[in-house]
Amino acid sequence: MAAVEAASLRTDVPAFRPGDTVNVHVRVIEGNRSRVQQFKGVVIRRQGAGVRETFTVRKVSFSIGVERTFPVHAPTVEKIEVVTRGEVRRAKLYYLRERRGKAAKIKEKPHRR
Repeated sequence: MAAVEAASLRTDVPAFRPGDTVNVHVRVIEGNRSRVQQFKGVVIRRQGAGVRETFTVRKVSFSIGVERTFPVHAPTVEKIEVVTRGEVRRAKLYYLRERRGKAAKIKEKPHRR
C-alpha cells in the first residue's frame, strides 16, 4: 500500500505554507479540448499527508471571494508557483473570510540573505 502511494507522489511540489501567495496551473477539459487555467491567491489551509494532501487557495475576484481546494499530487495540477511568502501566525487562515480590503492583506515575509 505504501509503495503504491509513493509511486503516485509528485516530486516537483515547491515548499509553501499558509499565508503564501501561489499561482496554481490547473488543466481544464472542456469538451474535447483541454487548456491550462491559472488560479492565483493566498493559501488559507494545508491538510492531510501523502496522496491525500490538499490545500485551499482564496482569492477575491470581482469583489466576490472565491476559494478552491486542490489535491497537491493530482495530475490535473500542472504546476504550483510560489509568488510571495506571507508572514502569518496560524496554520488555518479562516479569519480572512470575514476581512475586507486592506484588513485582509497579509504581511510579506522579509527575504533572508
